[in-house]
Amino acid sequence: MSYETLRYEVADHVLTLTLNRPEQLNAFTVEMAEELIDAFNRASDDDAVRAIVVTGAGRAFCAGMDLSTGGNVFGLDESLSPTMEDMERRLDDPAIVAGVRDTGGRVTLAIYDCKKPVIAAINGAAVGIGATMTCAMDIRLASEKARIGFVFNKIGIVPEACSSWFLPRVVGLSQALEWVYSADILQPDEALQGGLVKSVLPAEELLDEAYRIARRIARHSPVAIALTRQMMYRNAAMPHPLEAHKVDSLAMFYTSLSSGKEGVQSFLEKRDAVFTDSSSKDMPDFYPWWE
Repeated sequence: MSYETLRYEVADHVLTLTLNRPEQLNAFTVEMAEELIDAFNRASDDDAVRAIVVTGAGRAFCAGMDLSTGGNVFGLDESLSPTMEDMERRLDDPAIVAGVRDTGGRVTLAIYDCKKPVIAAINGAAVGIGATMTCAMDIRLASEKARIGFVFNKIGIVPEACSSWFLPRVVGLSQALEWVYSADILQPDEALQGGLVKSVLPAEELLDEAYRIARRIARHSPVAIALTRQMMYRNAAMPHPLEAHKVDSLAMFYTSLSSGKEGVQSFLEKRDAVFTDSSSKDMPDFYPWWE
């Protein structure tokens, strides 16, 4: 797929995904959603990519859904009357995918399934889907110029992009509810104090810090990183630690037979490890264990 609303650029094993509608403050569209889903799926199996940085072109990260489009601005089919049974039984039916399913949620599910760590470099306004999509990313950095808003209740709708699952896990339930109920625009220091972002940086330092973190991650085994990412998200949602123990045990067993050997040898020889494993070809047979 060629991209009209994104830039996909790889250097030093780091993919920079840039939301690229600067004249519209990178406002989100159905086309952008489809391109983001494709980009995260592509990056997941792209061995040139070991970490992903997401940012926005121009002065915004993403100013939310583009409300200037005709018809249902969220791209939904108003002729339908979907039920929860439809969502259970027909989730992948083209009519449900195109006409009912939340496009932001489809994007964050692609991020969730991705094998590569994802860093948000929030360079400016991140409102609505611009805020909620970052909740599925692993590390969030904000520019001093960032403004973040979970503004859904203000316009009579509800949080989307699976943020009712992600946001409370990131900042805690009480903080998530306060931000969503109030629908206020958060200053970057408020996002930092609330635990949404790791740090607030001068605008000119934001991408440098994102790349510094990404390159530290990119030095490590792609298979170990991919397993770790899924283990953290999925095992943390399990009802009992025994379920995590089962996955941990298999992951430890198989990585100790592969990338773990190079890791141990490099430690003994007091040198940097050189990992040659590939997350597209060398994932252990039990992965994905949740299917």
